[in-house]
Amino acid sequence: MGHRPRRGPPPGPPAELSRGWRGYGAGIARLFVTGLGGYLGSELARRAPAAGWDVEGIAGSAQLDIRDGPAVLAAVRAARPGVVVHTAYRMDDPSVNVDGTRAVAAAAVATGARLVHVSSDLVFAGSGSRPLTEDDEPAPVTAYGASKLAAERACPPGALVVRTSLLYGGERPSTHEQAAIEAADGVREMTFFTDEVRCPIAVGDLAAAILELAPAEVAGPLHVAGPDALTRLEFARLVVARHGRDPRALRGGPGGPDRPKYVVLDSSRAQALLHLRLRGARAVLAR
Repeated sequence: MGHRPRRGPPPGPPAELSRGWRGYGAGIARLFVTGLGGYLGSELARRAPAAGWDVEGIAGSAQLDIRDGPAVLAAVRAARPGVVVHTAYRMDDPSVNVDGTRAVAAAAVATGARLVHVSSDLVFAGSGSRPLTEDDEPAPVTAYGASKLAAERACPPGALVVRTSLLYGGERPSTHEQAAIEAADGVREMTFFTDEVRCPIAVGDLAAAILELAPAEVAGPLHVAGPDALTRLEFARLVVARHGRDPRALRGGPGGPDRPKYVVLDSSRAQALLHLRLRGARAVLAR
């Protein structure tokens, strides 16, 4: 981990960013976001102006293939950001996660921008019984987790690698929420795991945390997830109850040996750095 910044004034771009950090234009702090049209990327774009950032980025693959190094470099160079936040990923295409991160990391280095890379709790197997810290050795058991670990290792030494968990609570339901709602409505057959434990985080909390951490003097892996450790079934039942469905309609069962188990992130380091209070899913979904 890099140096931990002291808690001071309210979060936002530092003075050097406001003056045109790295010579990128007076009065503007620029953020470049990959996956700008995605669930987290769109939330970052929505919140960034109030936090003092001007945002540009890559909305999705229809705009630009994130694996195309020269095209990514040209886009980042044209935007002239102080910070690049890399949220783009694919669950079913490791090349997007690995080669795409290499391209984004190279562009950030070439333009002198700071890189914030969004990773996953699935870089861990969750074979233990205690919360996982940044000092624990990753050991993915899924192809997706392996690709996210390879992506982490493609980041430059000064990058901040934000490991997070299941997202929910945005302006539209996340994929996890939608699956639970459809199962409760009887339009999808799905078993929600009773032996896979994760730490869901509201997408607004994650976006706010990233915006606060973006200019901070911290590097390396950092766990940013909710404080509530929930099985996939517990989480799904909270979601459907929040959306007015019957939680008893959902079916639970064990996951297979190829699924992670106790993937609980210890986010105490991140919480010590943040003014923002990370909220648990129980409190958020009970509103």
